[in-house]
Amino acid sequence: MKVRFCIALFIIPAITFSQEITVKGNVVDPIRGKQLKSKIVYKSYPTGSISKTFNDSTFTFGIFGSSKYQVTAEADGYMPRTIIVDPKEAVNKVINRDIELTSLGGTIVLNHLIFTMGRATINPKSFDELDEVVAMMKENTKVVIQLEGHTDNQGNADANIKLSQQRVDAVQKYITSKGISKSRVKTKAFGGSQPIATENTEEARAKNRRVEMRVLKE
Repeated sequence: MKVRFCIALFIIPAITFSQEITVKGNVVDPIRGKQLKSKIVYKSYPTGSISKTFNDSTFTFGIFGSSKYQVTAEADGYMPRTIIVDPKEAVNKVINRDIELTSLGGTIVLNHLIFTMGRATINPKSFDELDEVVAMMKENTKVVIQLEGHTDNQGNADANIKLSQQRVDAVQKYITSKGISKSRVKTKAFGGSQPIATENTEEARAKNRRVEMRVLKE
C-alpha cells in the first residue's frame, strides 16, 4: 500500500508598516536673523484632505506613508511662503526645513530655477520650487506676483533683455498651467542692467542670471 503525503505551502504576504516621519522647522527672517511668529498652515499635498493651522515661530508635525505635505507661513509685513516636503527627504525619519520670509517690497530669488544655457527652456529639476510658488498662490488667493528676469551683462544688451523676458514668460506659463490665473502673474525683464554681483568671475555671472519673485498684492 502506497502512502501519499501532501505538503501544503502557505505563502504569507509581507506586511509593511508605515513609520511616522517628523517634519520640523523654524520660520525666520534671514536678514535680521530672528524667528518670526506666523500663521502656519500645513496640509496634505495636493488634496489638502489633512490640514491644521496654528500660530508660532516653529512647527513640528508627523506624517505617515508616502504623501507630500505643504507648509505655508504668513506674518505681518512679510511675503507669504510655502514649502513642499516629501517623505523621501527624511533622514533618520526626520525632515528639517526652515521657511525664510522676505519683507514686503523685497524680492525672493528662485535659487533652484535652472534654464538651458542661453535659452528659456526650464530644467525639470526646477519644477519642485515652482510647485511651491503655485501652492503658496493657491493658499493665498488674492496674492499677485511679478516675475523679474535678469541675465549677466555679457553680450548684446537687447538680446539679454529678450532672453530674460522669454525666461519669465516660460515661468509664467508653467505657473498658469497649474491653475493660477495669468492676471495674477506679471512679468518684467531687466536683462543685465541690475547685477547683484559685480566681480568679473563666472560665479558672479551665474548669480546675476536669475529670476526673482515680487509680491505686488496680498
